[in-house]
Amino acid sequence: MKSRRSLIAYGLALLVVLADQASKYWVLDIFRLPEKGHVEVTSFFDLTAIANTGVSFGLFRAEDGQDPVRWILAAFSLVVVIILAWWVRGARRNLSAVSIGLIMGGALGNLIDRVRFGHVTDFLDFSKLHFPWVFNVADAAINVGIAILLIETFLAPDRRKAATS
Repeated sequence: MKSRRSLIAYGLALLVVLADQASKYWVLDIFRLPEKGHVEVTSFFDLTAIANTGVSFGLFRAEDGQDPVRWILAAFSLVVVIILAWWVRGARRNLSAVSIGLIMGGALGNLIDRVRFGHVTDFLDFSKLHFPWVFNVADAAINVGIAILLIETFLAPDRRKAATS
């Protein structure tokens, strides 16, 4: 059963990477959003081209010419993915595997950008809904994965009570 949960996480991580990279390919190479800068899609959603040199939502943004920051963030992402890939092998619930898979896939998707371009491509803009950050599919997967993991952690039945009952 544990190997099945690992496969769930690894498979979901792969799907997230593929969806993230496909969406970025479309935005950059087909739609050419950086040339347009900003495109209104609906009354509450826009596409806005951002080259994010920081982590999720632009935190710890590097200044131009700070290439070591790029590689430090890339190395950190890789270490996180390796730890999560090892950790999921002991997952006791399918939901844990799903959350870890989302986080791994998101971290890998952004790692690919950071290595290829020196920045992460962000383009999903819901600022008209008062959400101040522009993000991408990988960022969304990371945040949903973390939310699921936190909810599961705090709402899971106490394992010690279950073991002694």
